[in-house]
Amino acid sequence: MADDQVLTDMLTMLDRSPEVLALRVCVIELLIERERYADALAHCGTALGHEPGNTQVLALMTRCTTALSGGAPTPAATSVAAPATSASGSAAAQPDFDWAAAEDEVGDIIEPAFVHGVPTEFVTDDDAATVERPTLRLADVGGMAEVKQQLDLTLLGPLRNPELAAAFGTSARGGLLLYGPPGCGKTFLASAVAGELGANFYPIEITDILDIYTGASERNVHSIFEMARRNAPCVLFLDEVDALGHKRSQMQASTTMRTVVNQLLTEMDSATHSNEGVFVLGATNHPWDVDVALRRPGRFDRMIFVGLPDLAARSSILHYHLRDRPVAGIDLNALAAHTDGLSGADLAHVCTTATQLAMADSMRSGEVRPIGMADVRAALAQIRPSTGAWFESARNVVEFANGDGSYDELATYLRRMKRR
Repeated sequence: MADDQVLTDMLTMLDRSPEVLALRVCVIELLIERERYADALAHCGTALGHEPGNTQVLALMTRCTTALSGGAPTPAATSVAAPATSASGSAAAQPDFDWAAAEDEVGDIIEPAFVHGVPTEFVTDDDAATVERPTLRLADVGGMAEVKQQLDLTLLGPLRNPELAAAFGTSARGGLLLYGPPGCGKTFLASAVAGELGANFYPIEITDILDIYTGASERNVHSIFEMARRNAPCVLFLDEVDALGHKRSQMQASTTMRTVVNQLLTEMDSATHSNEGVFVLGATNHPWDVDVALRRPGRFDRMIFVGLPDLAARSSILHYHLRDRPVAGIDLNALAAHTDGLSGADLAHVCTTATQLAMADSMRSGEVRPIGMADVRAALAQIRPSTGAWFESARNVVEFANGDGSYDELATYLRRMKRR
């Protein structure tokens, strides 16, 4: 029954954040475990609509279609949320699991820093497998001058000048929340911040935390923060914070997710844990859905808006995605000028589509034909901005839910972009 509640909770979260692919994959895996192949297949189709060609989703779709056609389902790859099953296929009760025996059998074979369903004390720490040391710097991020300036003022400046920060009674304690439309480089910026600080980078997604067993998700949150503390200085990056730290007032029926939010609050609270050298960065498309307690002083008390890429950023993104492909006659400045309103993900899609057009022509002729401006223009004619729905929601928030001024920066941006 507890497992069914977890699935219900995840489906509810998915309704609120349908674009979170990692969460949808987790739901698909849980549906397959319950032999609900038709439901899982429907979610596979939705996932592929968001990210065509995703190999993990395609593999899950193959399992569903095989099972529905009467064949034996192909064995699952190691899943972050796969429970032990009984001979009848139902989930085995957690209390019957012999953790001591598991420790003896697993030994040093398990490589991930934490494995869902297994208490962290039974897992070999391999921090290098999950903690990165990026060489990226903010100077490597094209454009986005305003965002860089705010990062320098609110985070990097105090860290570089601790005596000066102390004199003015300020510090870089707490967390920083990057928010804005999807596909605009929030993760990329977080990695660049870690590189700028010379710190380790520890990126976390919701599937790294959620688990079907009672109490395991909370243990995973604690393990993540403990690993960040061991690897300080460390930038702990929590992606899709709205899905993980959703408003508890909207989750009365979901005790599982409420306790996860409570654990996250406890770990970020300087009164209960020493997070010296751990800089918590979060990213979300919907900050208005984040629990208010997570946005209080000492937690995510500062927010920076990351909007659509500007002209310099668009030119940099286009160059990045075309750099290792055969091109001829590509005018990046002209393309950047004609792609206003597209997100970074949209621009990557344009480059991929243009590449496919040139490759299809090359296969017909038998000779490699470089990607040209005609291919990119044809790709642009097929692709529309993916952020329209986000801006509709953002406009409503600015108009009707900005009484405390939290979204004044967003309001200014919407006026400047003539979206309000």
